[in-house]
Amino acid sequence: MNRVVFENVSKRYNGQAVLEGFSLEIRAGERVVVFGPSGCGKTTVLRLLAGFIPPDAGRIAIGGETVSEAGRILKAPERRNLGMVFQDLALWPHLDVGENLAFGLKARGVPKKERERRVAAMLETVRLQSALHAKPAELSGGQQQRVALARALVQQPKILLMDEPLSSLDQTLNRQLRKEILRLHEELGFALLYVTHSRDEADEIGTRTVAM
Repeated sequence: MNRVVFENVSKRYNGQAVLEGFSLEIRAGERVVVFGPSGCGKTTVLRLLAGFIPPDAGRIAIGGETVSEAGRILKAPERRNLGMVFQDLALWPHLDVGENLAFGLKARGVPKKERERRVAAMLETVRLQSALHAKPAELSGGQQQRVALARALVQQPKILLMDEPLSSLDQTLNRQLRKEILRLHEELGFALLYVTHSRDEADEIGTRTVAM
């Protein structure tokens, strides 16, 4: 079970408290939305769980194992079985869609035939089979978003982190992608930690909302 626990976590930047005594539990398969205005510490929560930064106080555990504690990262990001979709998507512009999805699998030593199988299956899951050889710039905003989702999910993570992923999309695409995220969650069963400043997104996507 990949239960996530934040226990009395604090984080400061330049002496300014961003999180103070923050506690949160995310159960396996749960959809938790962290909701609040810019600068309230939402993205810091994701970065702490991903292992990009250590907490200044408190501890973070995944599946009963402490992965970070005061001043220390005990388990590297690539060993946490997490997927992440960044706000700017961070797709490699010089790689086609298939290469974007395969990049992380190759880095983990997944054999070529298995990489190709998993990439093809994931593109089918997100309904982008025809985009295998397209470059990101050749795709619409909604298609790029689905590629970013597919790239995170092809790693078969137990926990998916999403940092305001729909904020740049128009209202119609935003609504469509919300439904896509819910469909993928239902199909694949990952736990979701989703950050947004949109109340509509929080209400639709989260089974539980944490206001900051």
